[in-house]
Amino acid sequence: MQDMAKGIRAYGAVAAARSSREREADVFRRANGALRAARNGNGTERVRALSDNRRLWSAVLDIVFDPASPLPLPLRGAIASVGLAVQREVGREVPNLDFLIAVNENIAAGLAGGS
Repeated sequence: MQDMAKGIRAYGAVAAARSSREREADVFRRANGALRAARNGNGTERVRALSDNRRLWSAVLDIVFDPASPLPLPLRGAIASVGLAVQREVGREVPNLDFLIAVNENIAAGLAGGS
């Protein structure tokens, strides 16, 4: 039991040490995992992955469109442009999963690199 408690404390310490940017990058990585699985999965997996990606980018757009956002205006504009392109792609009859994955990978890399 003590070993388990030590393990839980160690995990908590590692998780707390990770930056918020790295945790945000993980969200994009998880979305990409679902999109990759959707390539070969059934229709339900594809719908779920696209829906989750749409919700992720809706949240990002909410943040950058918020007048109280601490991000610099040019960066907010660039992110909004990317987010709107993602939303358009997700809304297509047959979305380009490679495009969506590439965008998410680039955002994750930018977040992780800025830790």
